[in-house]
Amino acid sequence: TPKYVRTFNVMQSEKGAVTSQKGTIMNIKNFINNQFVDAVDGSTIENYNPSQGEVYSTCPASKIEDVNNAVDAAKKAFSLWSQTSAQERADFLRAIGHELSIRANEFAEAESLDQGKTIKLARSVDIPRAIKNFEFFSSSVLSKSEDCSSIDGKAINYTLRKPLGVAGLISPWNLPLYLLTWKIAPAIAFGNTAVCKPSELTPLTAFMLAEVVKKVGLPEGVINMVFGYGADAGRALVKHPDVPLISFTGGTATAETIIKDSAPYFKKLGLELGGKNPNIIFEDCNFEKAVETSLLSSFNNQGEICLCGSRMFVHEKIYDRFMSEFIKRTESLVVGDPKDENSFMGALVSAGHRDKVMGFIEEARKEGSKILTGGEKVVVKGCEKGYFIRPTVIETTSMDCKIMQEEVFGPVVTVTKFSSEEEVLQYANSTRYGLSASLWTQDVSRAHRMADKIDSGTVWVNSWMIRDLRVPFGGMKASGIGREGGEHSIDFYTEAKNVCVTFG
Repeated sequence: TPKYVRTFNVMQSEKGAVTSQKGTIMNIKNFINNQFVDAVDGSTIENYNPSQGEVYSTCPASKIEDVNNAVDAAKKAFSLWSQTSAQERADFLRAIGHELSIRANEFAEAESLDQGKTIKLARSVDIPRAIKNFEFFSSSVLSKSEDCSSIDGKAINYTLRKPLGVAGLISPWNLPLYLLTWKIAPAIAFGNTAVCKPSELTPLTAFMLAEVVKKVGLPEGVINMVFGYGADAGRALVKHPDVPLISFTGGTATAETIIKDSAPYFKKLGLELGGKNPNIIFEDCNFEKAVETSLLSSFNNQGEICLCGSRMFVHEKIYDRFMSEFIKRTESLVVGDPKDENSFMGALVSAGHRDKVMGFIEEARKEGSKILTGGEKVVVKGCEKGYFIRPTVIETTSMDCKIMQEEVFGPVVTVTKFSSEEEVLQYANSTRYGLSASLWTQDVSRAHRMADKIDSGTVWVNSWMIRDLRVPFGGMKASGIGREGGEHSIDFYTEAKNVCVTFG
């Protein structure tokens, strides 16, 4: 890596990843117009290693002036980037993906250090998916076609897909590189330039991605990274008059502010928000597969995935048997050092988030729900200051209590018994969210009936988290606005222009 990029004191691990030295602090910088710079006012944010509970880095606490500089760079770059050929843009995307694959281990260890997830998970899911995002959209931009139609031999209409300009991309802390690249890749593939505002809690892999962008020679200003708090940098990006498009993944409450702030500018919005997803298990399920997959959908990535099946509904005929096995396997899950290959769960992203999750658990106790297992913090040897919580299963019968209505975003799953399709359908649709759902049944007719009636943007049948980048992804109700993926990403990151040509 070029010396001018590495502005912090580091040491190399055995696998080549960058890790913080004892007693040293990484200095992460903004990336504007292909230059690594501090915030204009010099202010910074301390970043914590979740598994150690200690500061490992600082990143800029960017404000309006920093965002303005990034937007100016992106706006200037747009006039040239939007005119490059699809092949040239595809080549750049493939080059970025290739560099990520070369540094995959380094990125996986950095994601774990920064976010708290296990290295094993980052290596098998987060980084491969980030690479795939660039590969997929490098192909998409080469295969897209335009619509054409004629009017009784008198005229012909054809549609052009034009990039909008500067795309404002705001990504969350749970899958930092995975979801940031899900936005960057289509945005630049279809001719836009980008100003990215990653979560201030997890800036490291975004910063490292900027290194890759510089190394592959992407033109100045095409991708810019501005770090900082959402209320400062994020809001400045949303309100900037020269940013016509905002793609945001995060909380529903923040999205409400984004809608209000962007309304005077009539911006194009893509909002992928929270979920309170039902996982419905019928009596005729493939029992082993349902139990094993439900463990993943409940607790993978410490439950910090918007698609987690956080409300589990189990048919009364198999309830006792299913819960006995599910609890036994939950209690066998290893909560430990993210670097340990035996750890299933790492640390939650921050002390504040850990306390928020514990607050949900305590509130559930007070409301009369039964804690079947877990519900407590965990002290991990060698990581005594880390933010660990034991995977928690809560039995409840009320659909109105807080634990059943609000997104916990942690290793907490509720379980409720049901007796009929009608009853569980009412349960499933009883929240304001509608992101995803899982159904477990061998009855094909039942699967289709239920999938049709559940208010969710995605319904998995006898599976969970099977992702095809060609299909529409997004939520219903308070889980979001718009769809991305495949043709839907083309729709979102471009404007359709119709041209009508008459004959004679």
